[in-house]
Amino acid sequence: MGFKEVGELRNIKLALVQFESKMMDVKANVERGLQFVKDASNQGADLIVFPELFTTGYNADIIGKNYYDLAETMEGETVSRFCDAAKDYNINIVAPIAIQKDLPGVIYNSAVVIGRKGDVLGTFDKVHLWAGERFYFRAGDDYPVFDMDFGRIGIIICYDGGFPEASRVLALRGAELILCPSAFPIWDKDMWDIYFRSRALENACFVAGINRVGKEKELHMFGNNKLANPRGKLLLDADMDVEQMQVVEINLDDVFEYRKSVPYLKDRRIDTYKPICEIL
Repeated sequence: MGFKEVGELRNIKLALVQFESKMMDVKANVERGLQFVKDASNQGADLIVFPELFTTGYNADIIGKNYYDLAETMEGETVSRFCDAAKDYNINIVAPIAIQKDLPGVIYNSAVVIGRKGDVLGTFDKVHLWAGERFYFRAGDDYPVFDMDFGRIGIIICYDGGFPEASRVLALRGAELILCPSAFPIWDKDMWDIYFRSRALENACFVAGINRVGKEKELHMFGNNKLANPRGKLLLDADMDVEQMQVVEINLDDVFEYRKSVPYLKDRRIDTYKPICEIL
């Protein structure tokens, strides 16, 4: 089913999970994640979103080469169980996990998008890899958008949020809601506080940051999920250092209205942007 046309009421409920992962315990994390799916469905959510690498843990200094054993194929148990849950609970799911695709030993820091009928709609592979991620993951090279039953979404992952070009590509491809699953550290919270309001304002769309919570050795991830509207106003500024899920209602028709009043996308001067594509 395609998404509704502009002008129809498109109020949707987002469930954003500040998830505390058990390191390298995929089974336990999946079970915990499925409970959140059930809870989100009971609250009438249309879409539930988990943070970056929530089934494995994040810290490459701890996990290292174990990433290769923990990564799963699209036909693996984790994706299969979340597909079943999406269908059983009538909810869309974004599940960011380590994925092995075509070549053995080549893995991606990905987000799997699952429709509420239990079908995989596609994946996004993190494009801008951070620090130690580069030793284990292959970078993605595209910014797909996904037609959900309520509208069009795009995904970026953590460090991708600091690159305005990534969100701009998604907006130009029609994304009304951009999701940024993350494993963001406390020492960069000043950046976290800026990212999503900026990306939302620049592209006149909704943007959400979904952050892990917990400590992995020196890595302290603090939660504090964010949601900004198309003018950059914060609709959600969630609690810190606690595992929780927030359910927030938005109307995607606001994107159409804001893009009329502040036409950043329409008024671009692409003839002046050549330096953006030059290598420094």
